[in-house]
Amino acid sequence: MSLQWISTFLEAQAAELGAATNTQMAYARDLRDFSDWLSGHGTAFEAVSRDVIEDYLVFCDAQGLAKSTRARRLSAIKQLYRFAFEEGWMDTNPAIQIRGPGRDKRLPKTLEVVEVDRLIAAAEASGRNPLENLRNICLMQLLYATGMRVSELVSLPVSAARGDPRMLLILGKGGKERMVPLSSDARDALAAWLKERDLEEDKKQSKGLPASKFLFPSRGKLGHITRHRFYALIKELAVAGGVSPAKVTPHTLRHAFATHLLANGADLRSIQVLLGHADVATTEIYTHVLDERLKELVLDHHPLAKD
Repeated sequence: MSLQWISTFLEAQAAELGAATNTQMAYARDLRDFSDWLSGHGTAFEAVSRDVIEDYLVFCDAQGLAKSTRARRLSAIKQLYRFAFEEGWMDTNPAIQIRGPGRDKRLPKTLEVVEVDRLIAAAEASGRNPLENLRNICLMQLLYATGMRVSELVSLPVSAARGDPRMLLILGKGGKERMVPLSSDARDALAAWLKERDLEEDKKQSKGLPASKFLFPSRGKLGHITRHRFYALIKELAVAGGVSPAKVTPHTLRHAFATHLLANGADLRSIQVLLGHADVATTEIYTHVLDERLKELVLDHHPLAKD
């Protein structure tokens, strides 16, 4: 019964809420772990009580799992039982009043402007051939100019880049669309890459091969450059640019985008829209930048500030 519940729940998440593949996979892992634990304790999904769920959370804590992992697992369990209650599978929802452990409020790792400049300069000198060089430059310029998630970047349709756009239409989590402006450098990099990309696609079509619908095509099964390949690329650029590879991931470029905007006067609500955050509370983590600016202001300009 438990696997059937999980399967039906995940199908509903995908169909009704447009849950991303990664989200579904995380839910599946968490719920299967819960299911295995229940089986080991001789308890069925439909017979679970609040105490049982809380015992499972204690078990997760005893395993040394991070707060964020425990919070995510409880979220999956709560959503599953809410779904079961709404579907009439259960008369009550045993998880409705359980409070999670919360999440550790860690500041996002980010990069200084000079470090981003080094990464972009490294991209300009990278690639095994001129085509790959233009692709790498375009990838880096778009990522830093828009703050896109790497999954959004690598799967961009080529149609979004046509016509020398000033704004780029991005399909984000849950199928939600947003518009982000492009810098002049990003537009130049996009135009240069698009010109050479189209020439390569024309060569493919002349051989009877179908044209790619993606801005960054690949011969892999996805049809576009993968997240893993881009992750490896950005590490290579970090080494070439003299930036610690431990500091550099696609997501730190997204954090840099938000942090640098906020440090230069952008408001939190605008950054929320540009990042595609559903809730401004998610964006508020970047306010640490303002705290640093205020501290520097006092230390640099207050008449009683000491060296």
